[in-house]
Amino acid sequence: MGLIQLLKSQFLSHLIFCYVFLASGLIVNLLQFCTLPLWLVSKKLARKINIRLCYCISSQLVVVLDWWSGTECTLYTDPKSYPLYGNENAIAVLNHCSEIDFLCGWTFCERFGVLGSSKVLAKQELRYLPIIGWMWYFLEIVFCKRKWEEDRRTVAESLQNLHDYPENFWFLLFCEGTRFTPKKHEVSMQVAESKGLPKLKYHLLPRTKGFWVTVQNLRGTAAAVYDCTLNFRNKQAPSLLDILNGKKYHADLYVRRIPLELIPEGEAECAAWLHKLYQEKDSFQEHYTQKGCFPGPTVTHPRRPWALINWILWACMLLYPLGLLLVQLVSSGSILIILVSVTVICAASLGGRWMIGQTETKRGSSYGNKEVPSKNN
Repeated sequence: MGLIQLLKSQFLSHLIFCYVFLASGLIVNLLQFCTLPLWLVSKKLARKINIRLCYCISSQLVVVLDWWSGTECTLYTDPKSYPLYGNENAIAVLNHCSEIDFLCGWTFCERFGVLGSSKVLAKQELRYLPIIGWMWYFLEIVFCKRKWEEDRRTVAESLQNLHDYPENFWFLLFCEGTRFTPKKHEVSMQVAESKGLPKLKYHLLPRTKGFWVTVQNLRGTAAAVYDCTLNFRNKQAPSLLDILNGKKYHADLYVRRIPLELIPEGEAECAAWLHKLYQEKDSFQEHYTQKGCFPGPTVTHPRRPWALINWILWACMLLYPLGLLLVQLVSSGSILIILVSVTVICAASLGGRWMIGQTETKRGSSYGNKEVPSKNN
């Protein structure tokens, strides 16, 4: 292990990342609350400001993968579609196989300049979580309760509110609903058999209702669906903690652009189309498993420096006063003050570790661990 790699794996390095992220995140949340009156005056301006404020937070997580870990990504896509990425609204359908799929999706958004405005379908409870949840609230993320009868209306309304969004955005969807595990796959394929659907080898059965509602309500707003299939070389399964320790991986991402007008409008027809899409994704995964690459040409897209510059600026603003404060605390000689300071540092560390723990596979959704009634699929 080299010296740089050793430093990356040290507790102090992790603590610095957690401190900068938590402190800057709370500052950004405060600034977002200050934009509330602006929404009444100029919705467009409020949205543009919040896009940039949200970038200040989400790009810090991208820095961990892109710059700290140094993880590489090879993009397989049609060169004719490549110029459109980042220049149109789109729905990105991603497979869900590892703990950092969401981070890879954000990195994909960052490479094409839509990270600050990217959207996801998130659990209702997350909107009350400081930093990420509050950031998403001001970014107009679509929240759901995973109760279809309630979600159908609220999700549709949230999506329709994006029709006049001032900047290009990608809506990221994990149609499988949860991360792939052998146990969930076994149960999912039992459901597929009971419904007379073709079995999948590398994916769970996709949840079609959420996809249909998304497509229907973004017609005329989104131009295409990006079918994204992600793999890590040598069958590696990275975790967020591995990335934070500076471990480098190499990802391969296969992206197909499918014009939205090619997707059927009827619910049943759209569901059949999505099942067919996942059969095709399965064939791409089979190709990757056998040959170690996806079919088609590769495109090189370099990292953008803005995420790293953002993190460096926040680190300079927050670490300098922290250093002065620590020097004053130590020089004060007060045992009580020093103990309180150590307690605060430990609490921040535990808070960061807790957030990392929420991405672990064992903490994933229980969906797929038991048979889901047909009305929910």
